[in-house]
Amino acid sequence: MSLLAAVRRRFAGPPEPVRAALADPEERVLAWGPLVRDGGWLVATSRGLRSVGAADDLLPWHLVGSARWAGTNDGGGSFKVTALTEVEPGVQAREPAVRYVLSDAGDLPAVVRKRVDQTVVTSRRSPLPGRGGVLLVARRVPGQAEREWTVVFDEDADRHDPVAREAAQEKLSEALAAEQPT
Repeated sequence: MSLLAAVRRRFAGPPEPVRAALADPEERVLAWGPLVRDGGWLVATSRGLRSVGAADDLLPWHLVGSARWAGTNDGGGSFKVTALTEVEPGVQAREPAVRYVLSDAGDLPAVVRKRVDQTVVTSRRSPLPGRGGVLLVARRVPGQAEREWTVVFDEDADRHDPVAREAAQEKLSEALAAEQPT
């Protein structure tokens, strides 16, 4: 993309289909990129990562487990986004990754990274007895004053092992207790 095209894009604002997809006037478009397939858009908003086009979906920032960017020399590239879903109170599982291929990413990679990083207050990996481990994560959740602690197992199979579950719950309880003022 030429410098002139980049400047025009930056000041032109989002395309009409992107603006029209936002029903809530409080939601702001931060960055966008056209998807190669289906002619839609991948959009970073103040609320989350939104796909606009064939499927209009919103993934809130605090539920983005990972978003890996692989750029190409022509300004495009692909995001591999892994969403988190709550499987029981305090326990999240990784959804299958979704790949978004963009012809022109613009500021989208930097904005997505910043927004995901802003939701994570702290995280730490902890081993489980025997094998595997868990990731303990404290995130900022919109509309909640306190951070939300969750545990994500490395392998889904470990989540069903009673010994691993007990160890993970103990680690989560320790993290929560450490937050409480004495």
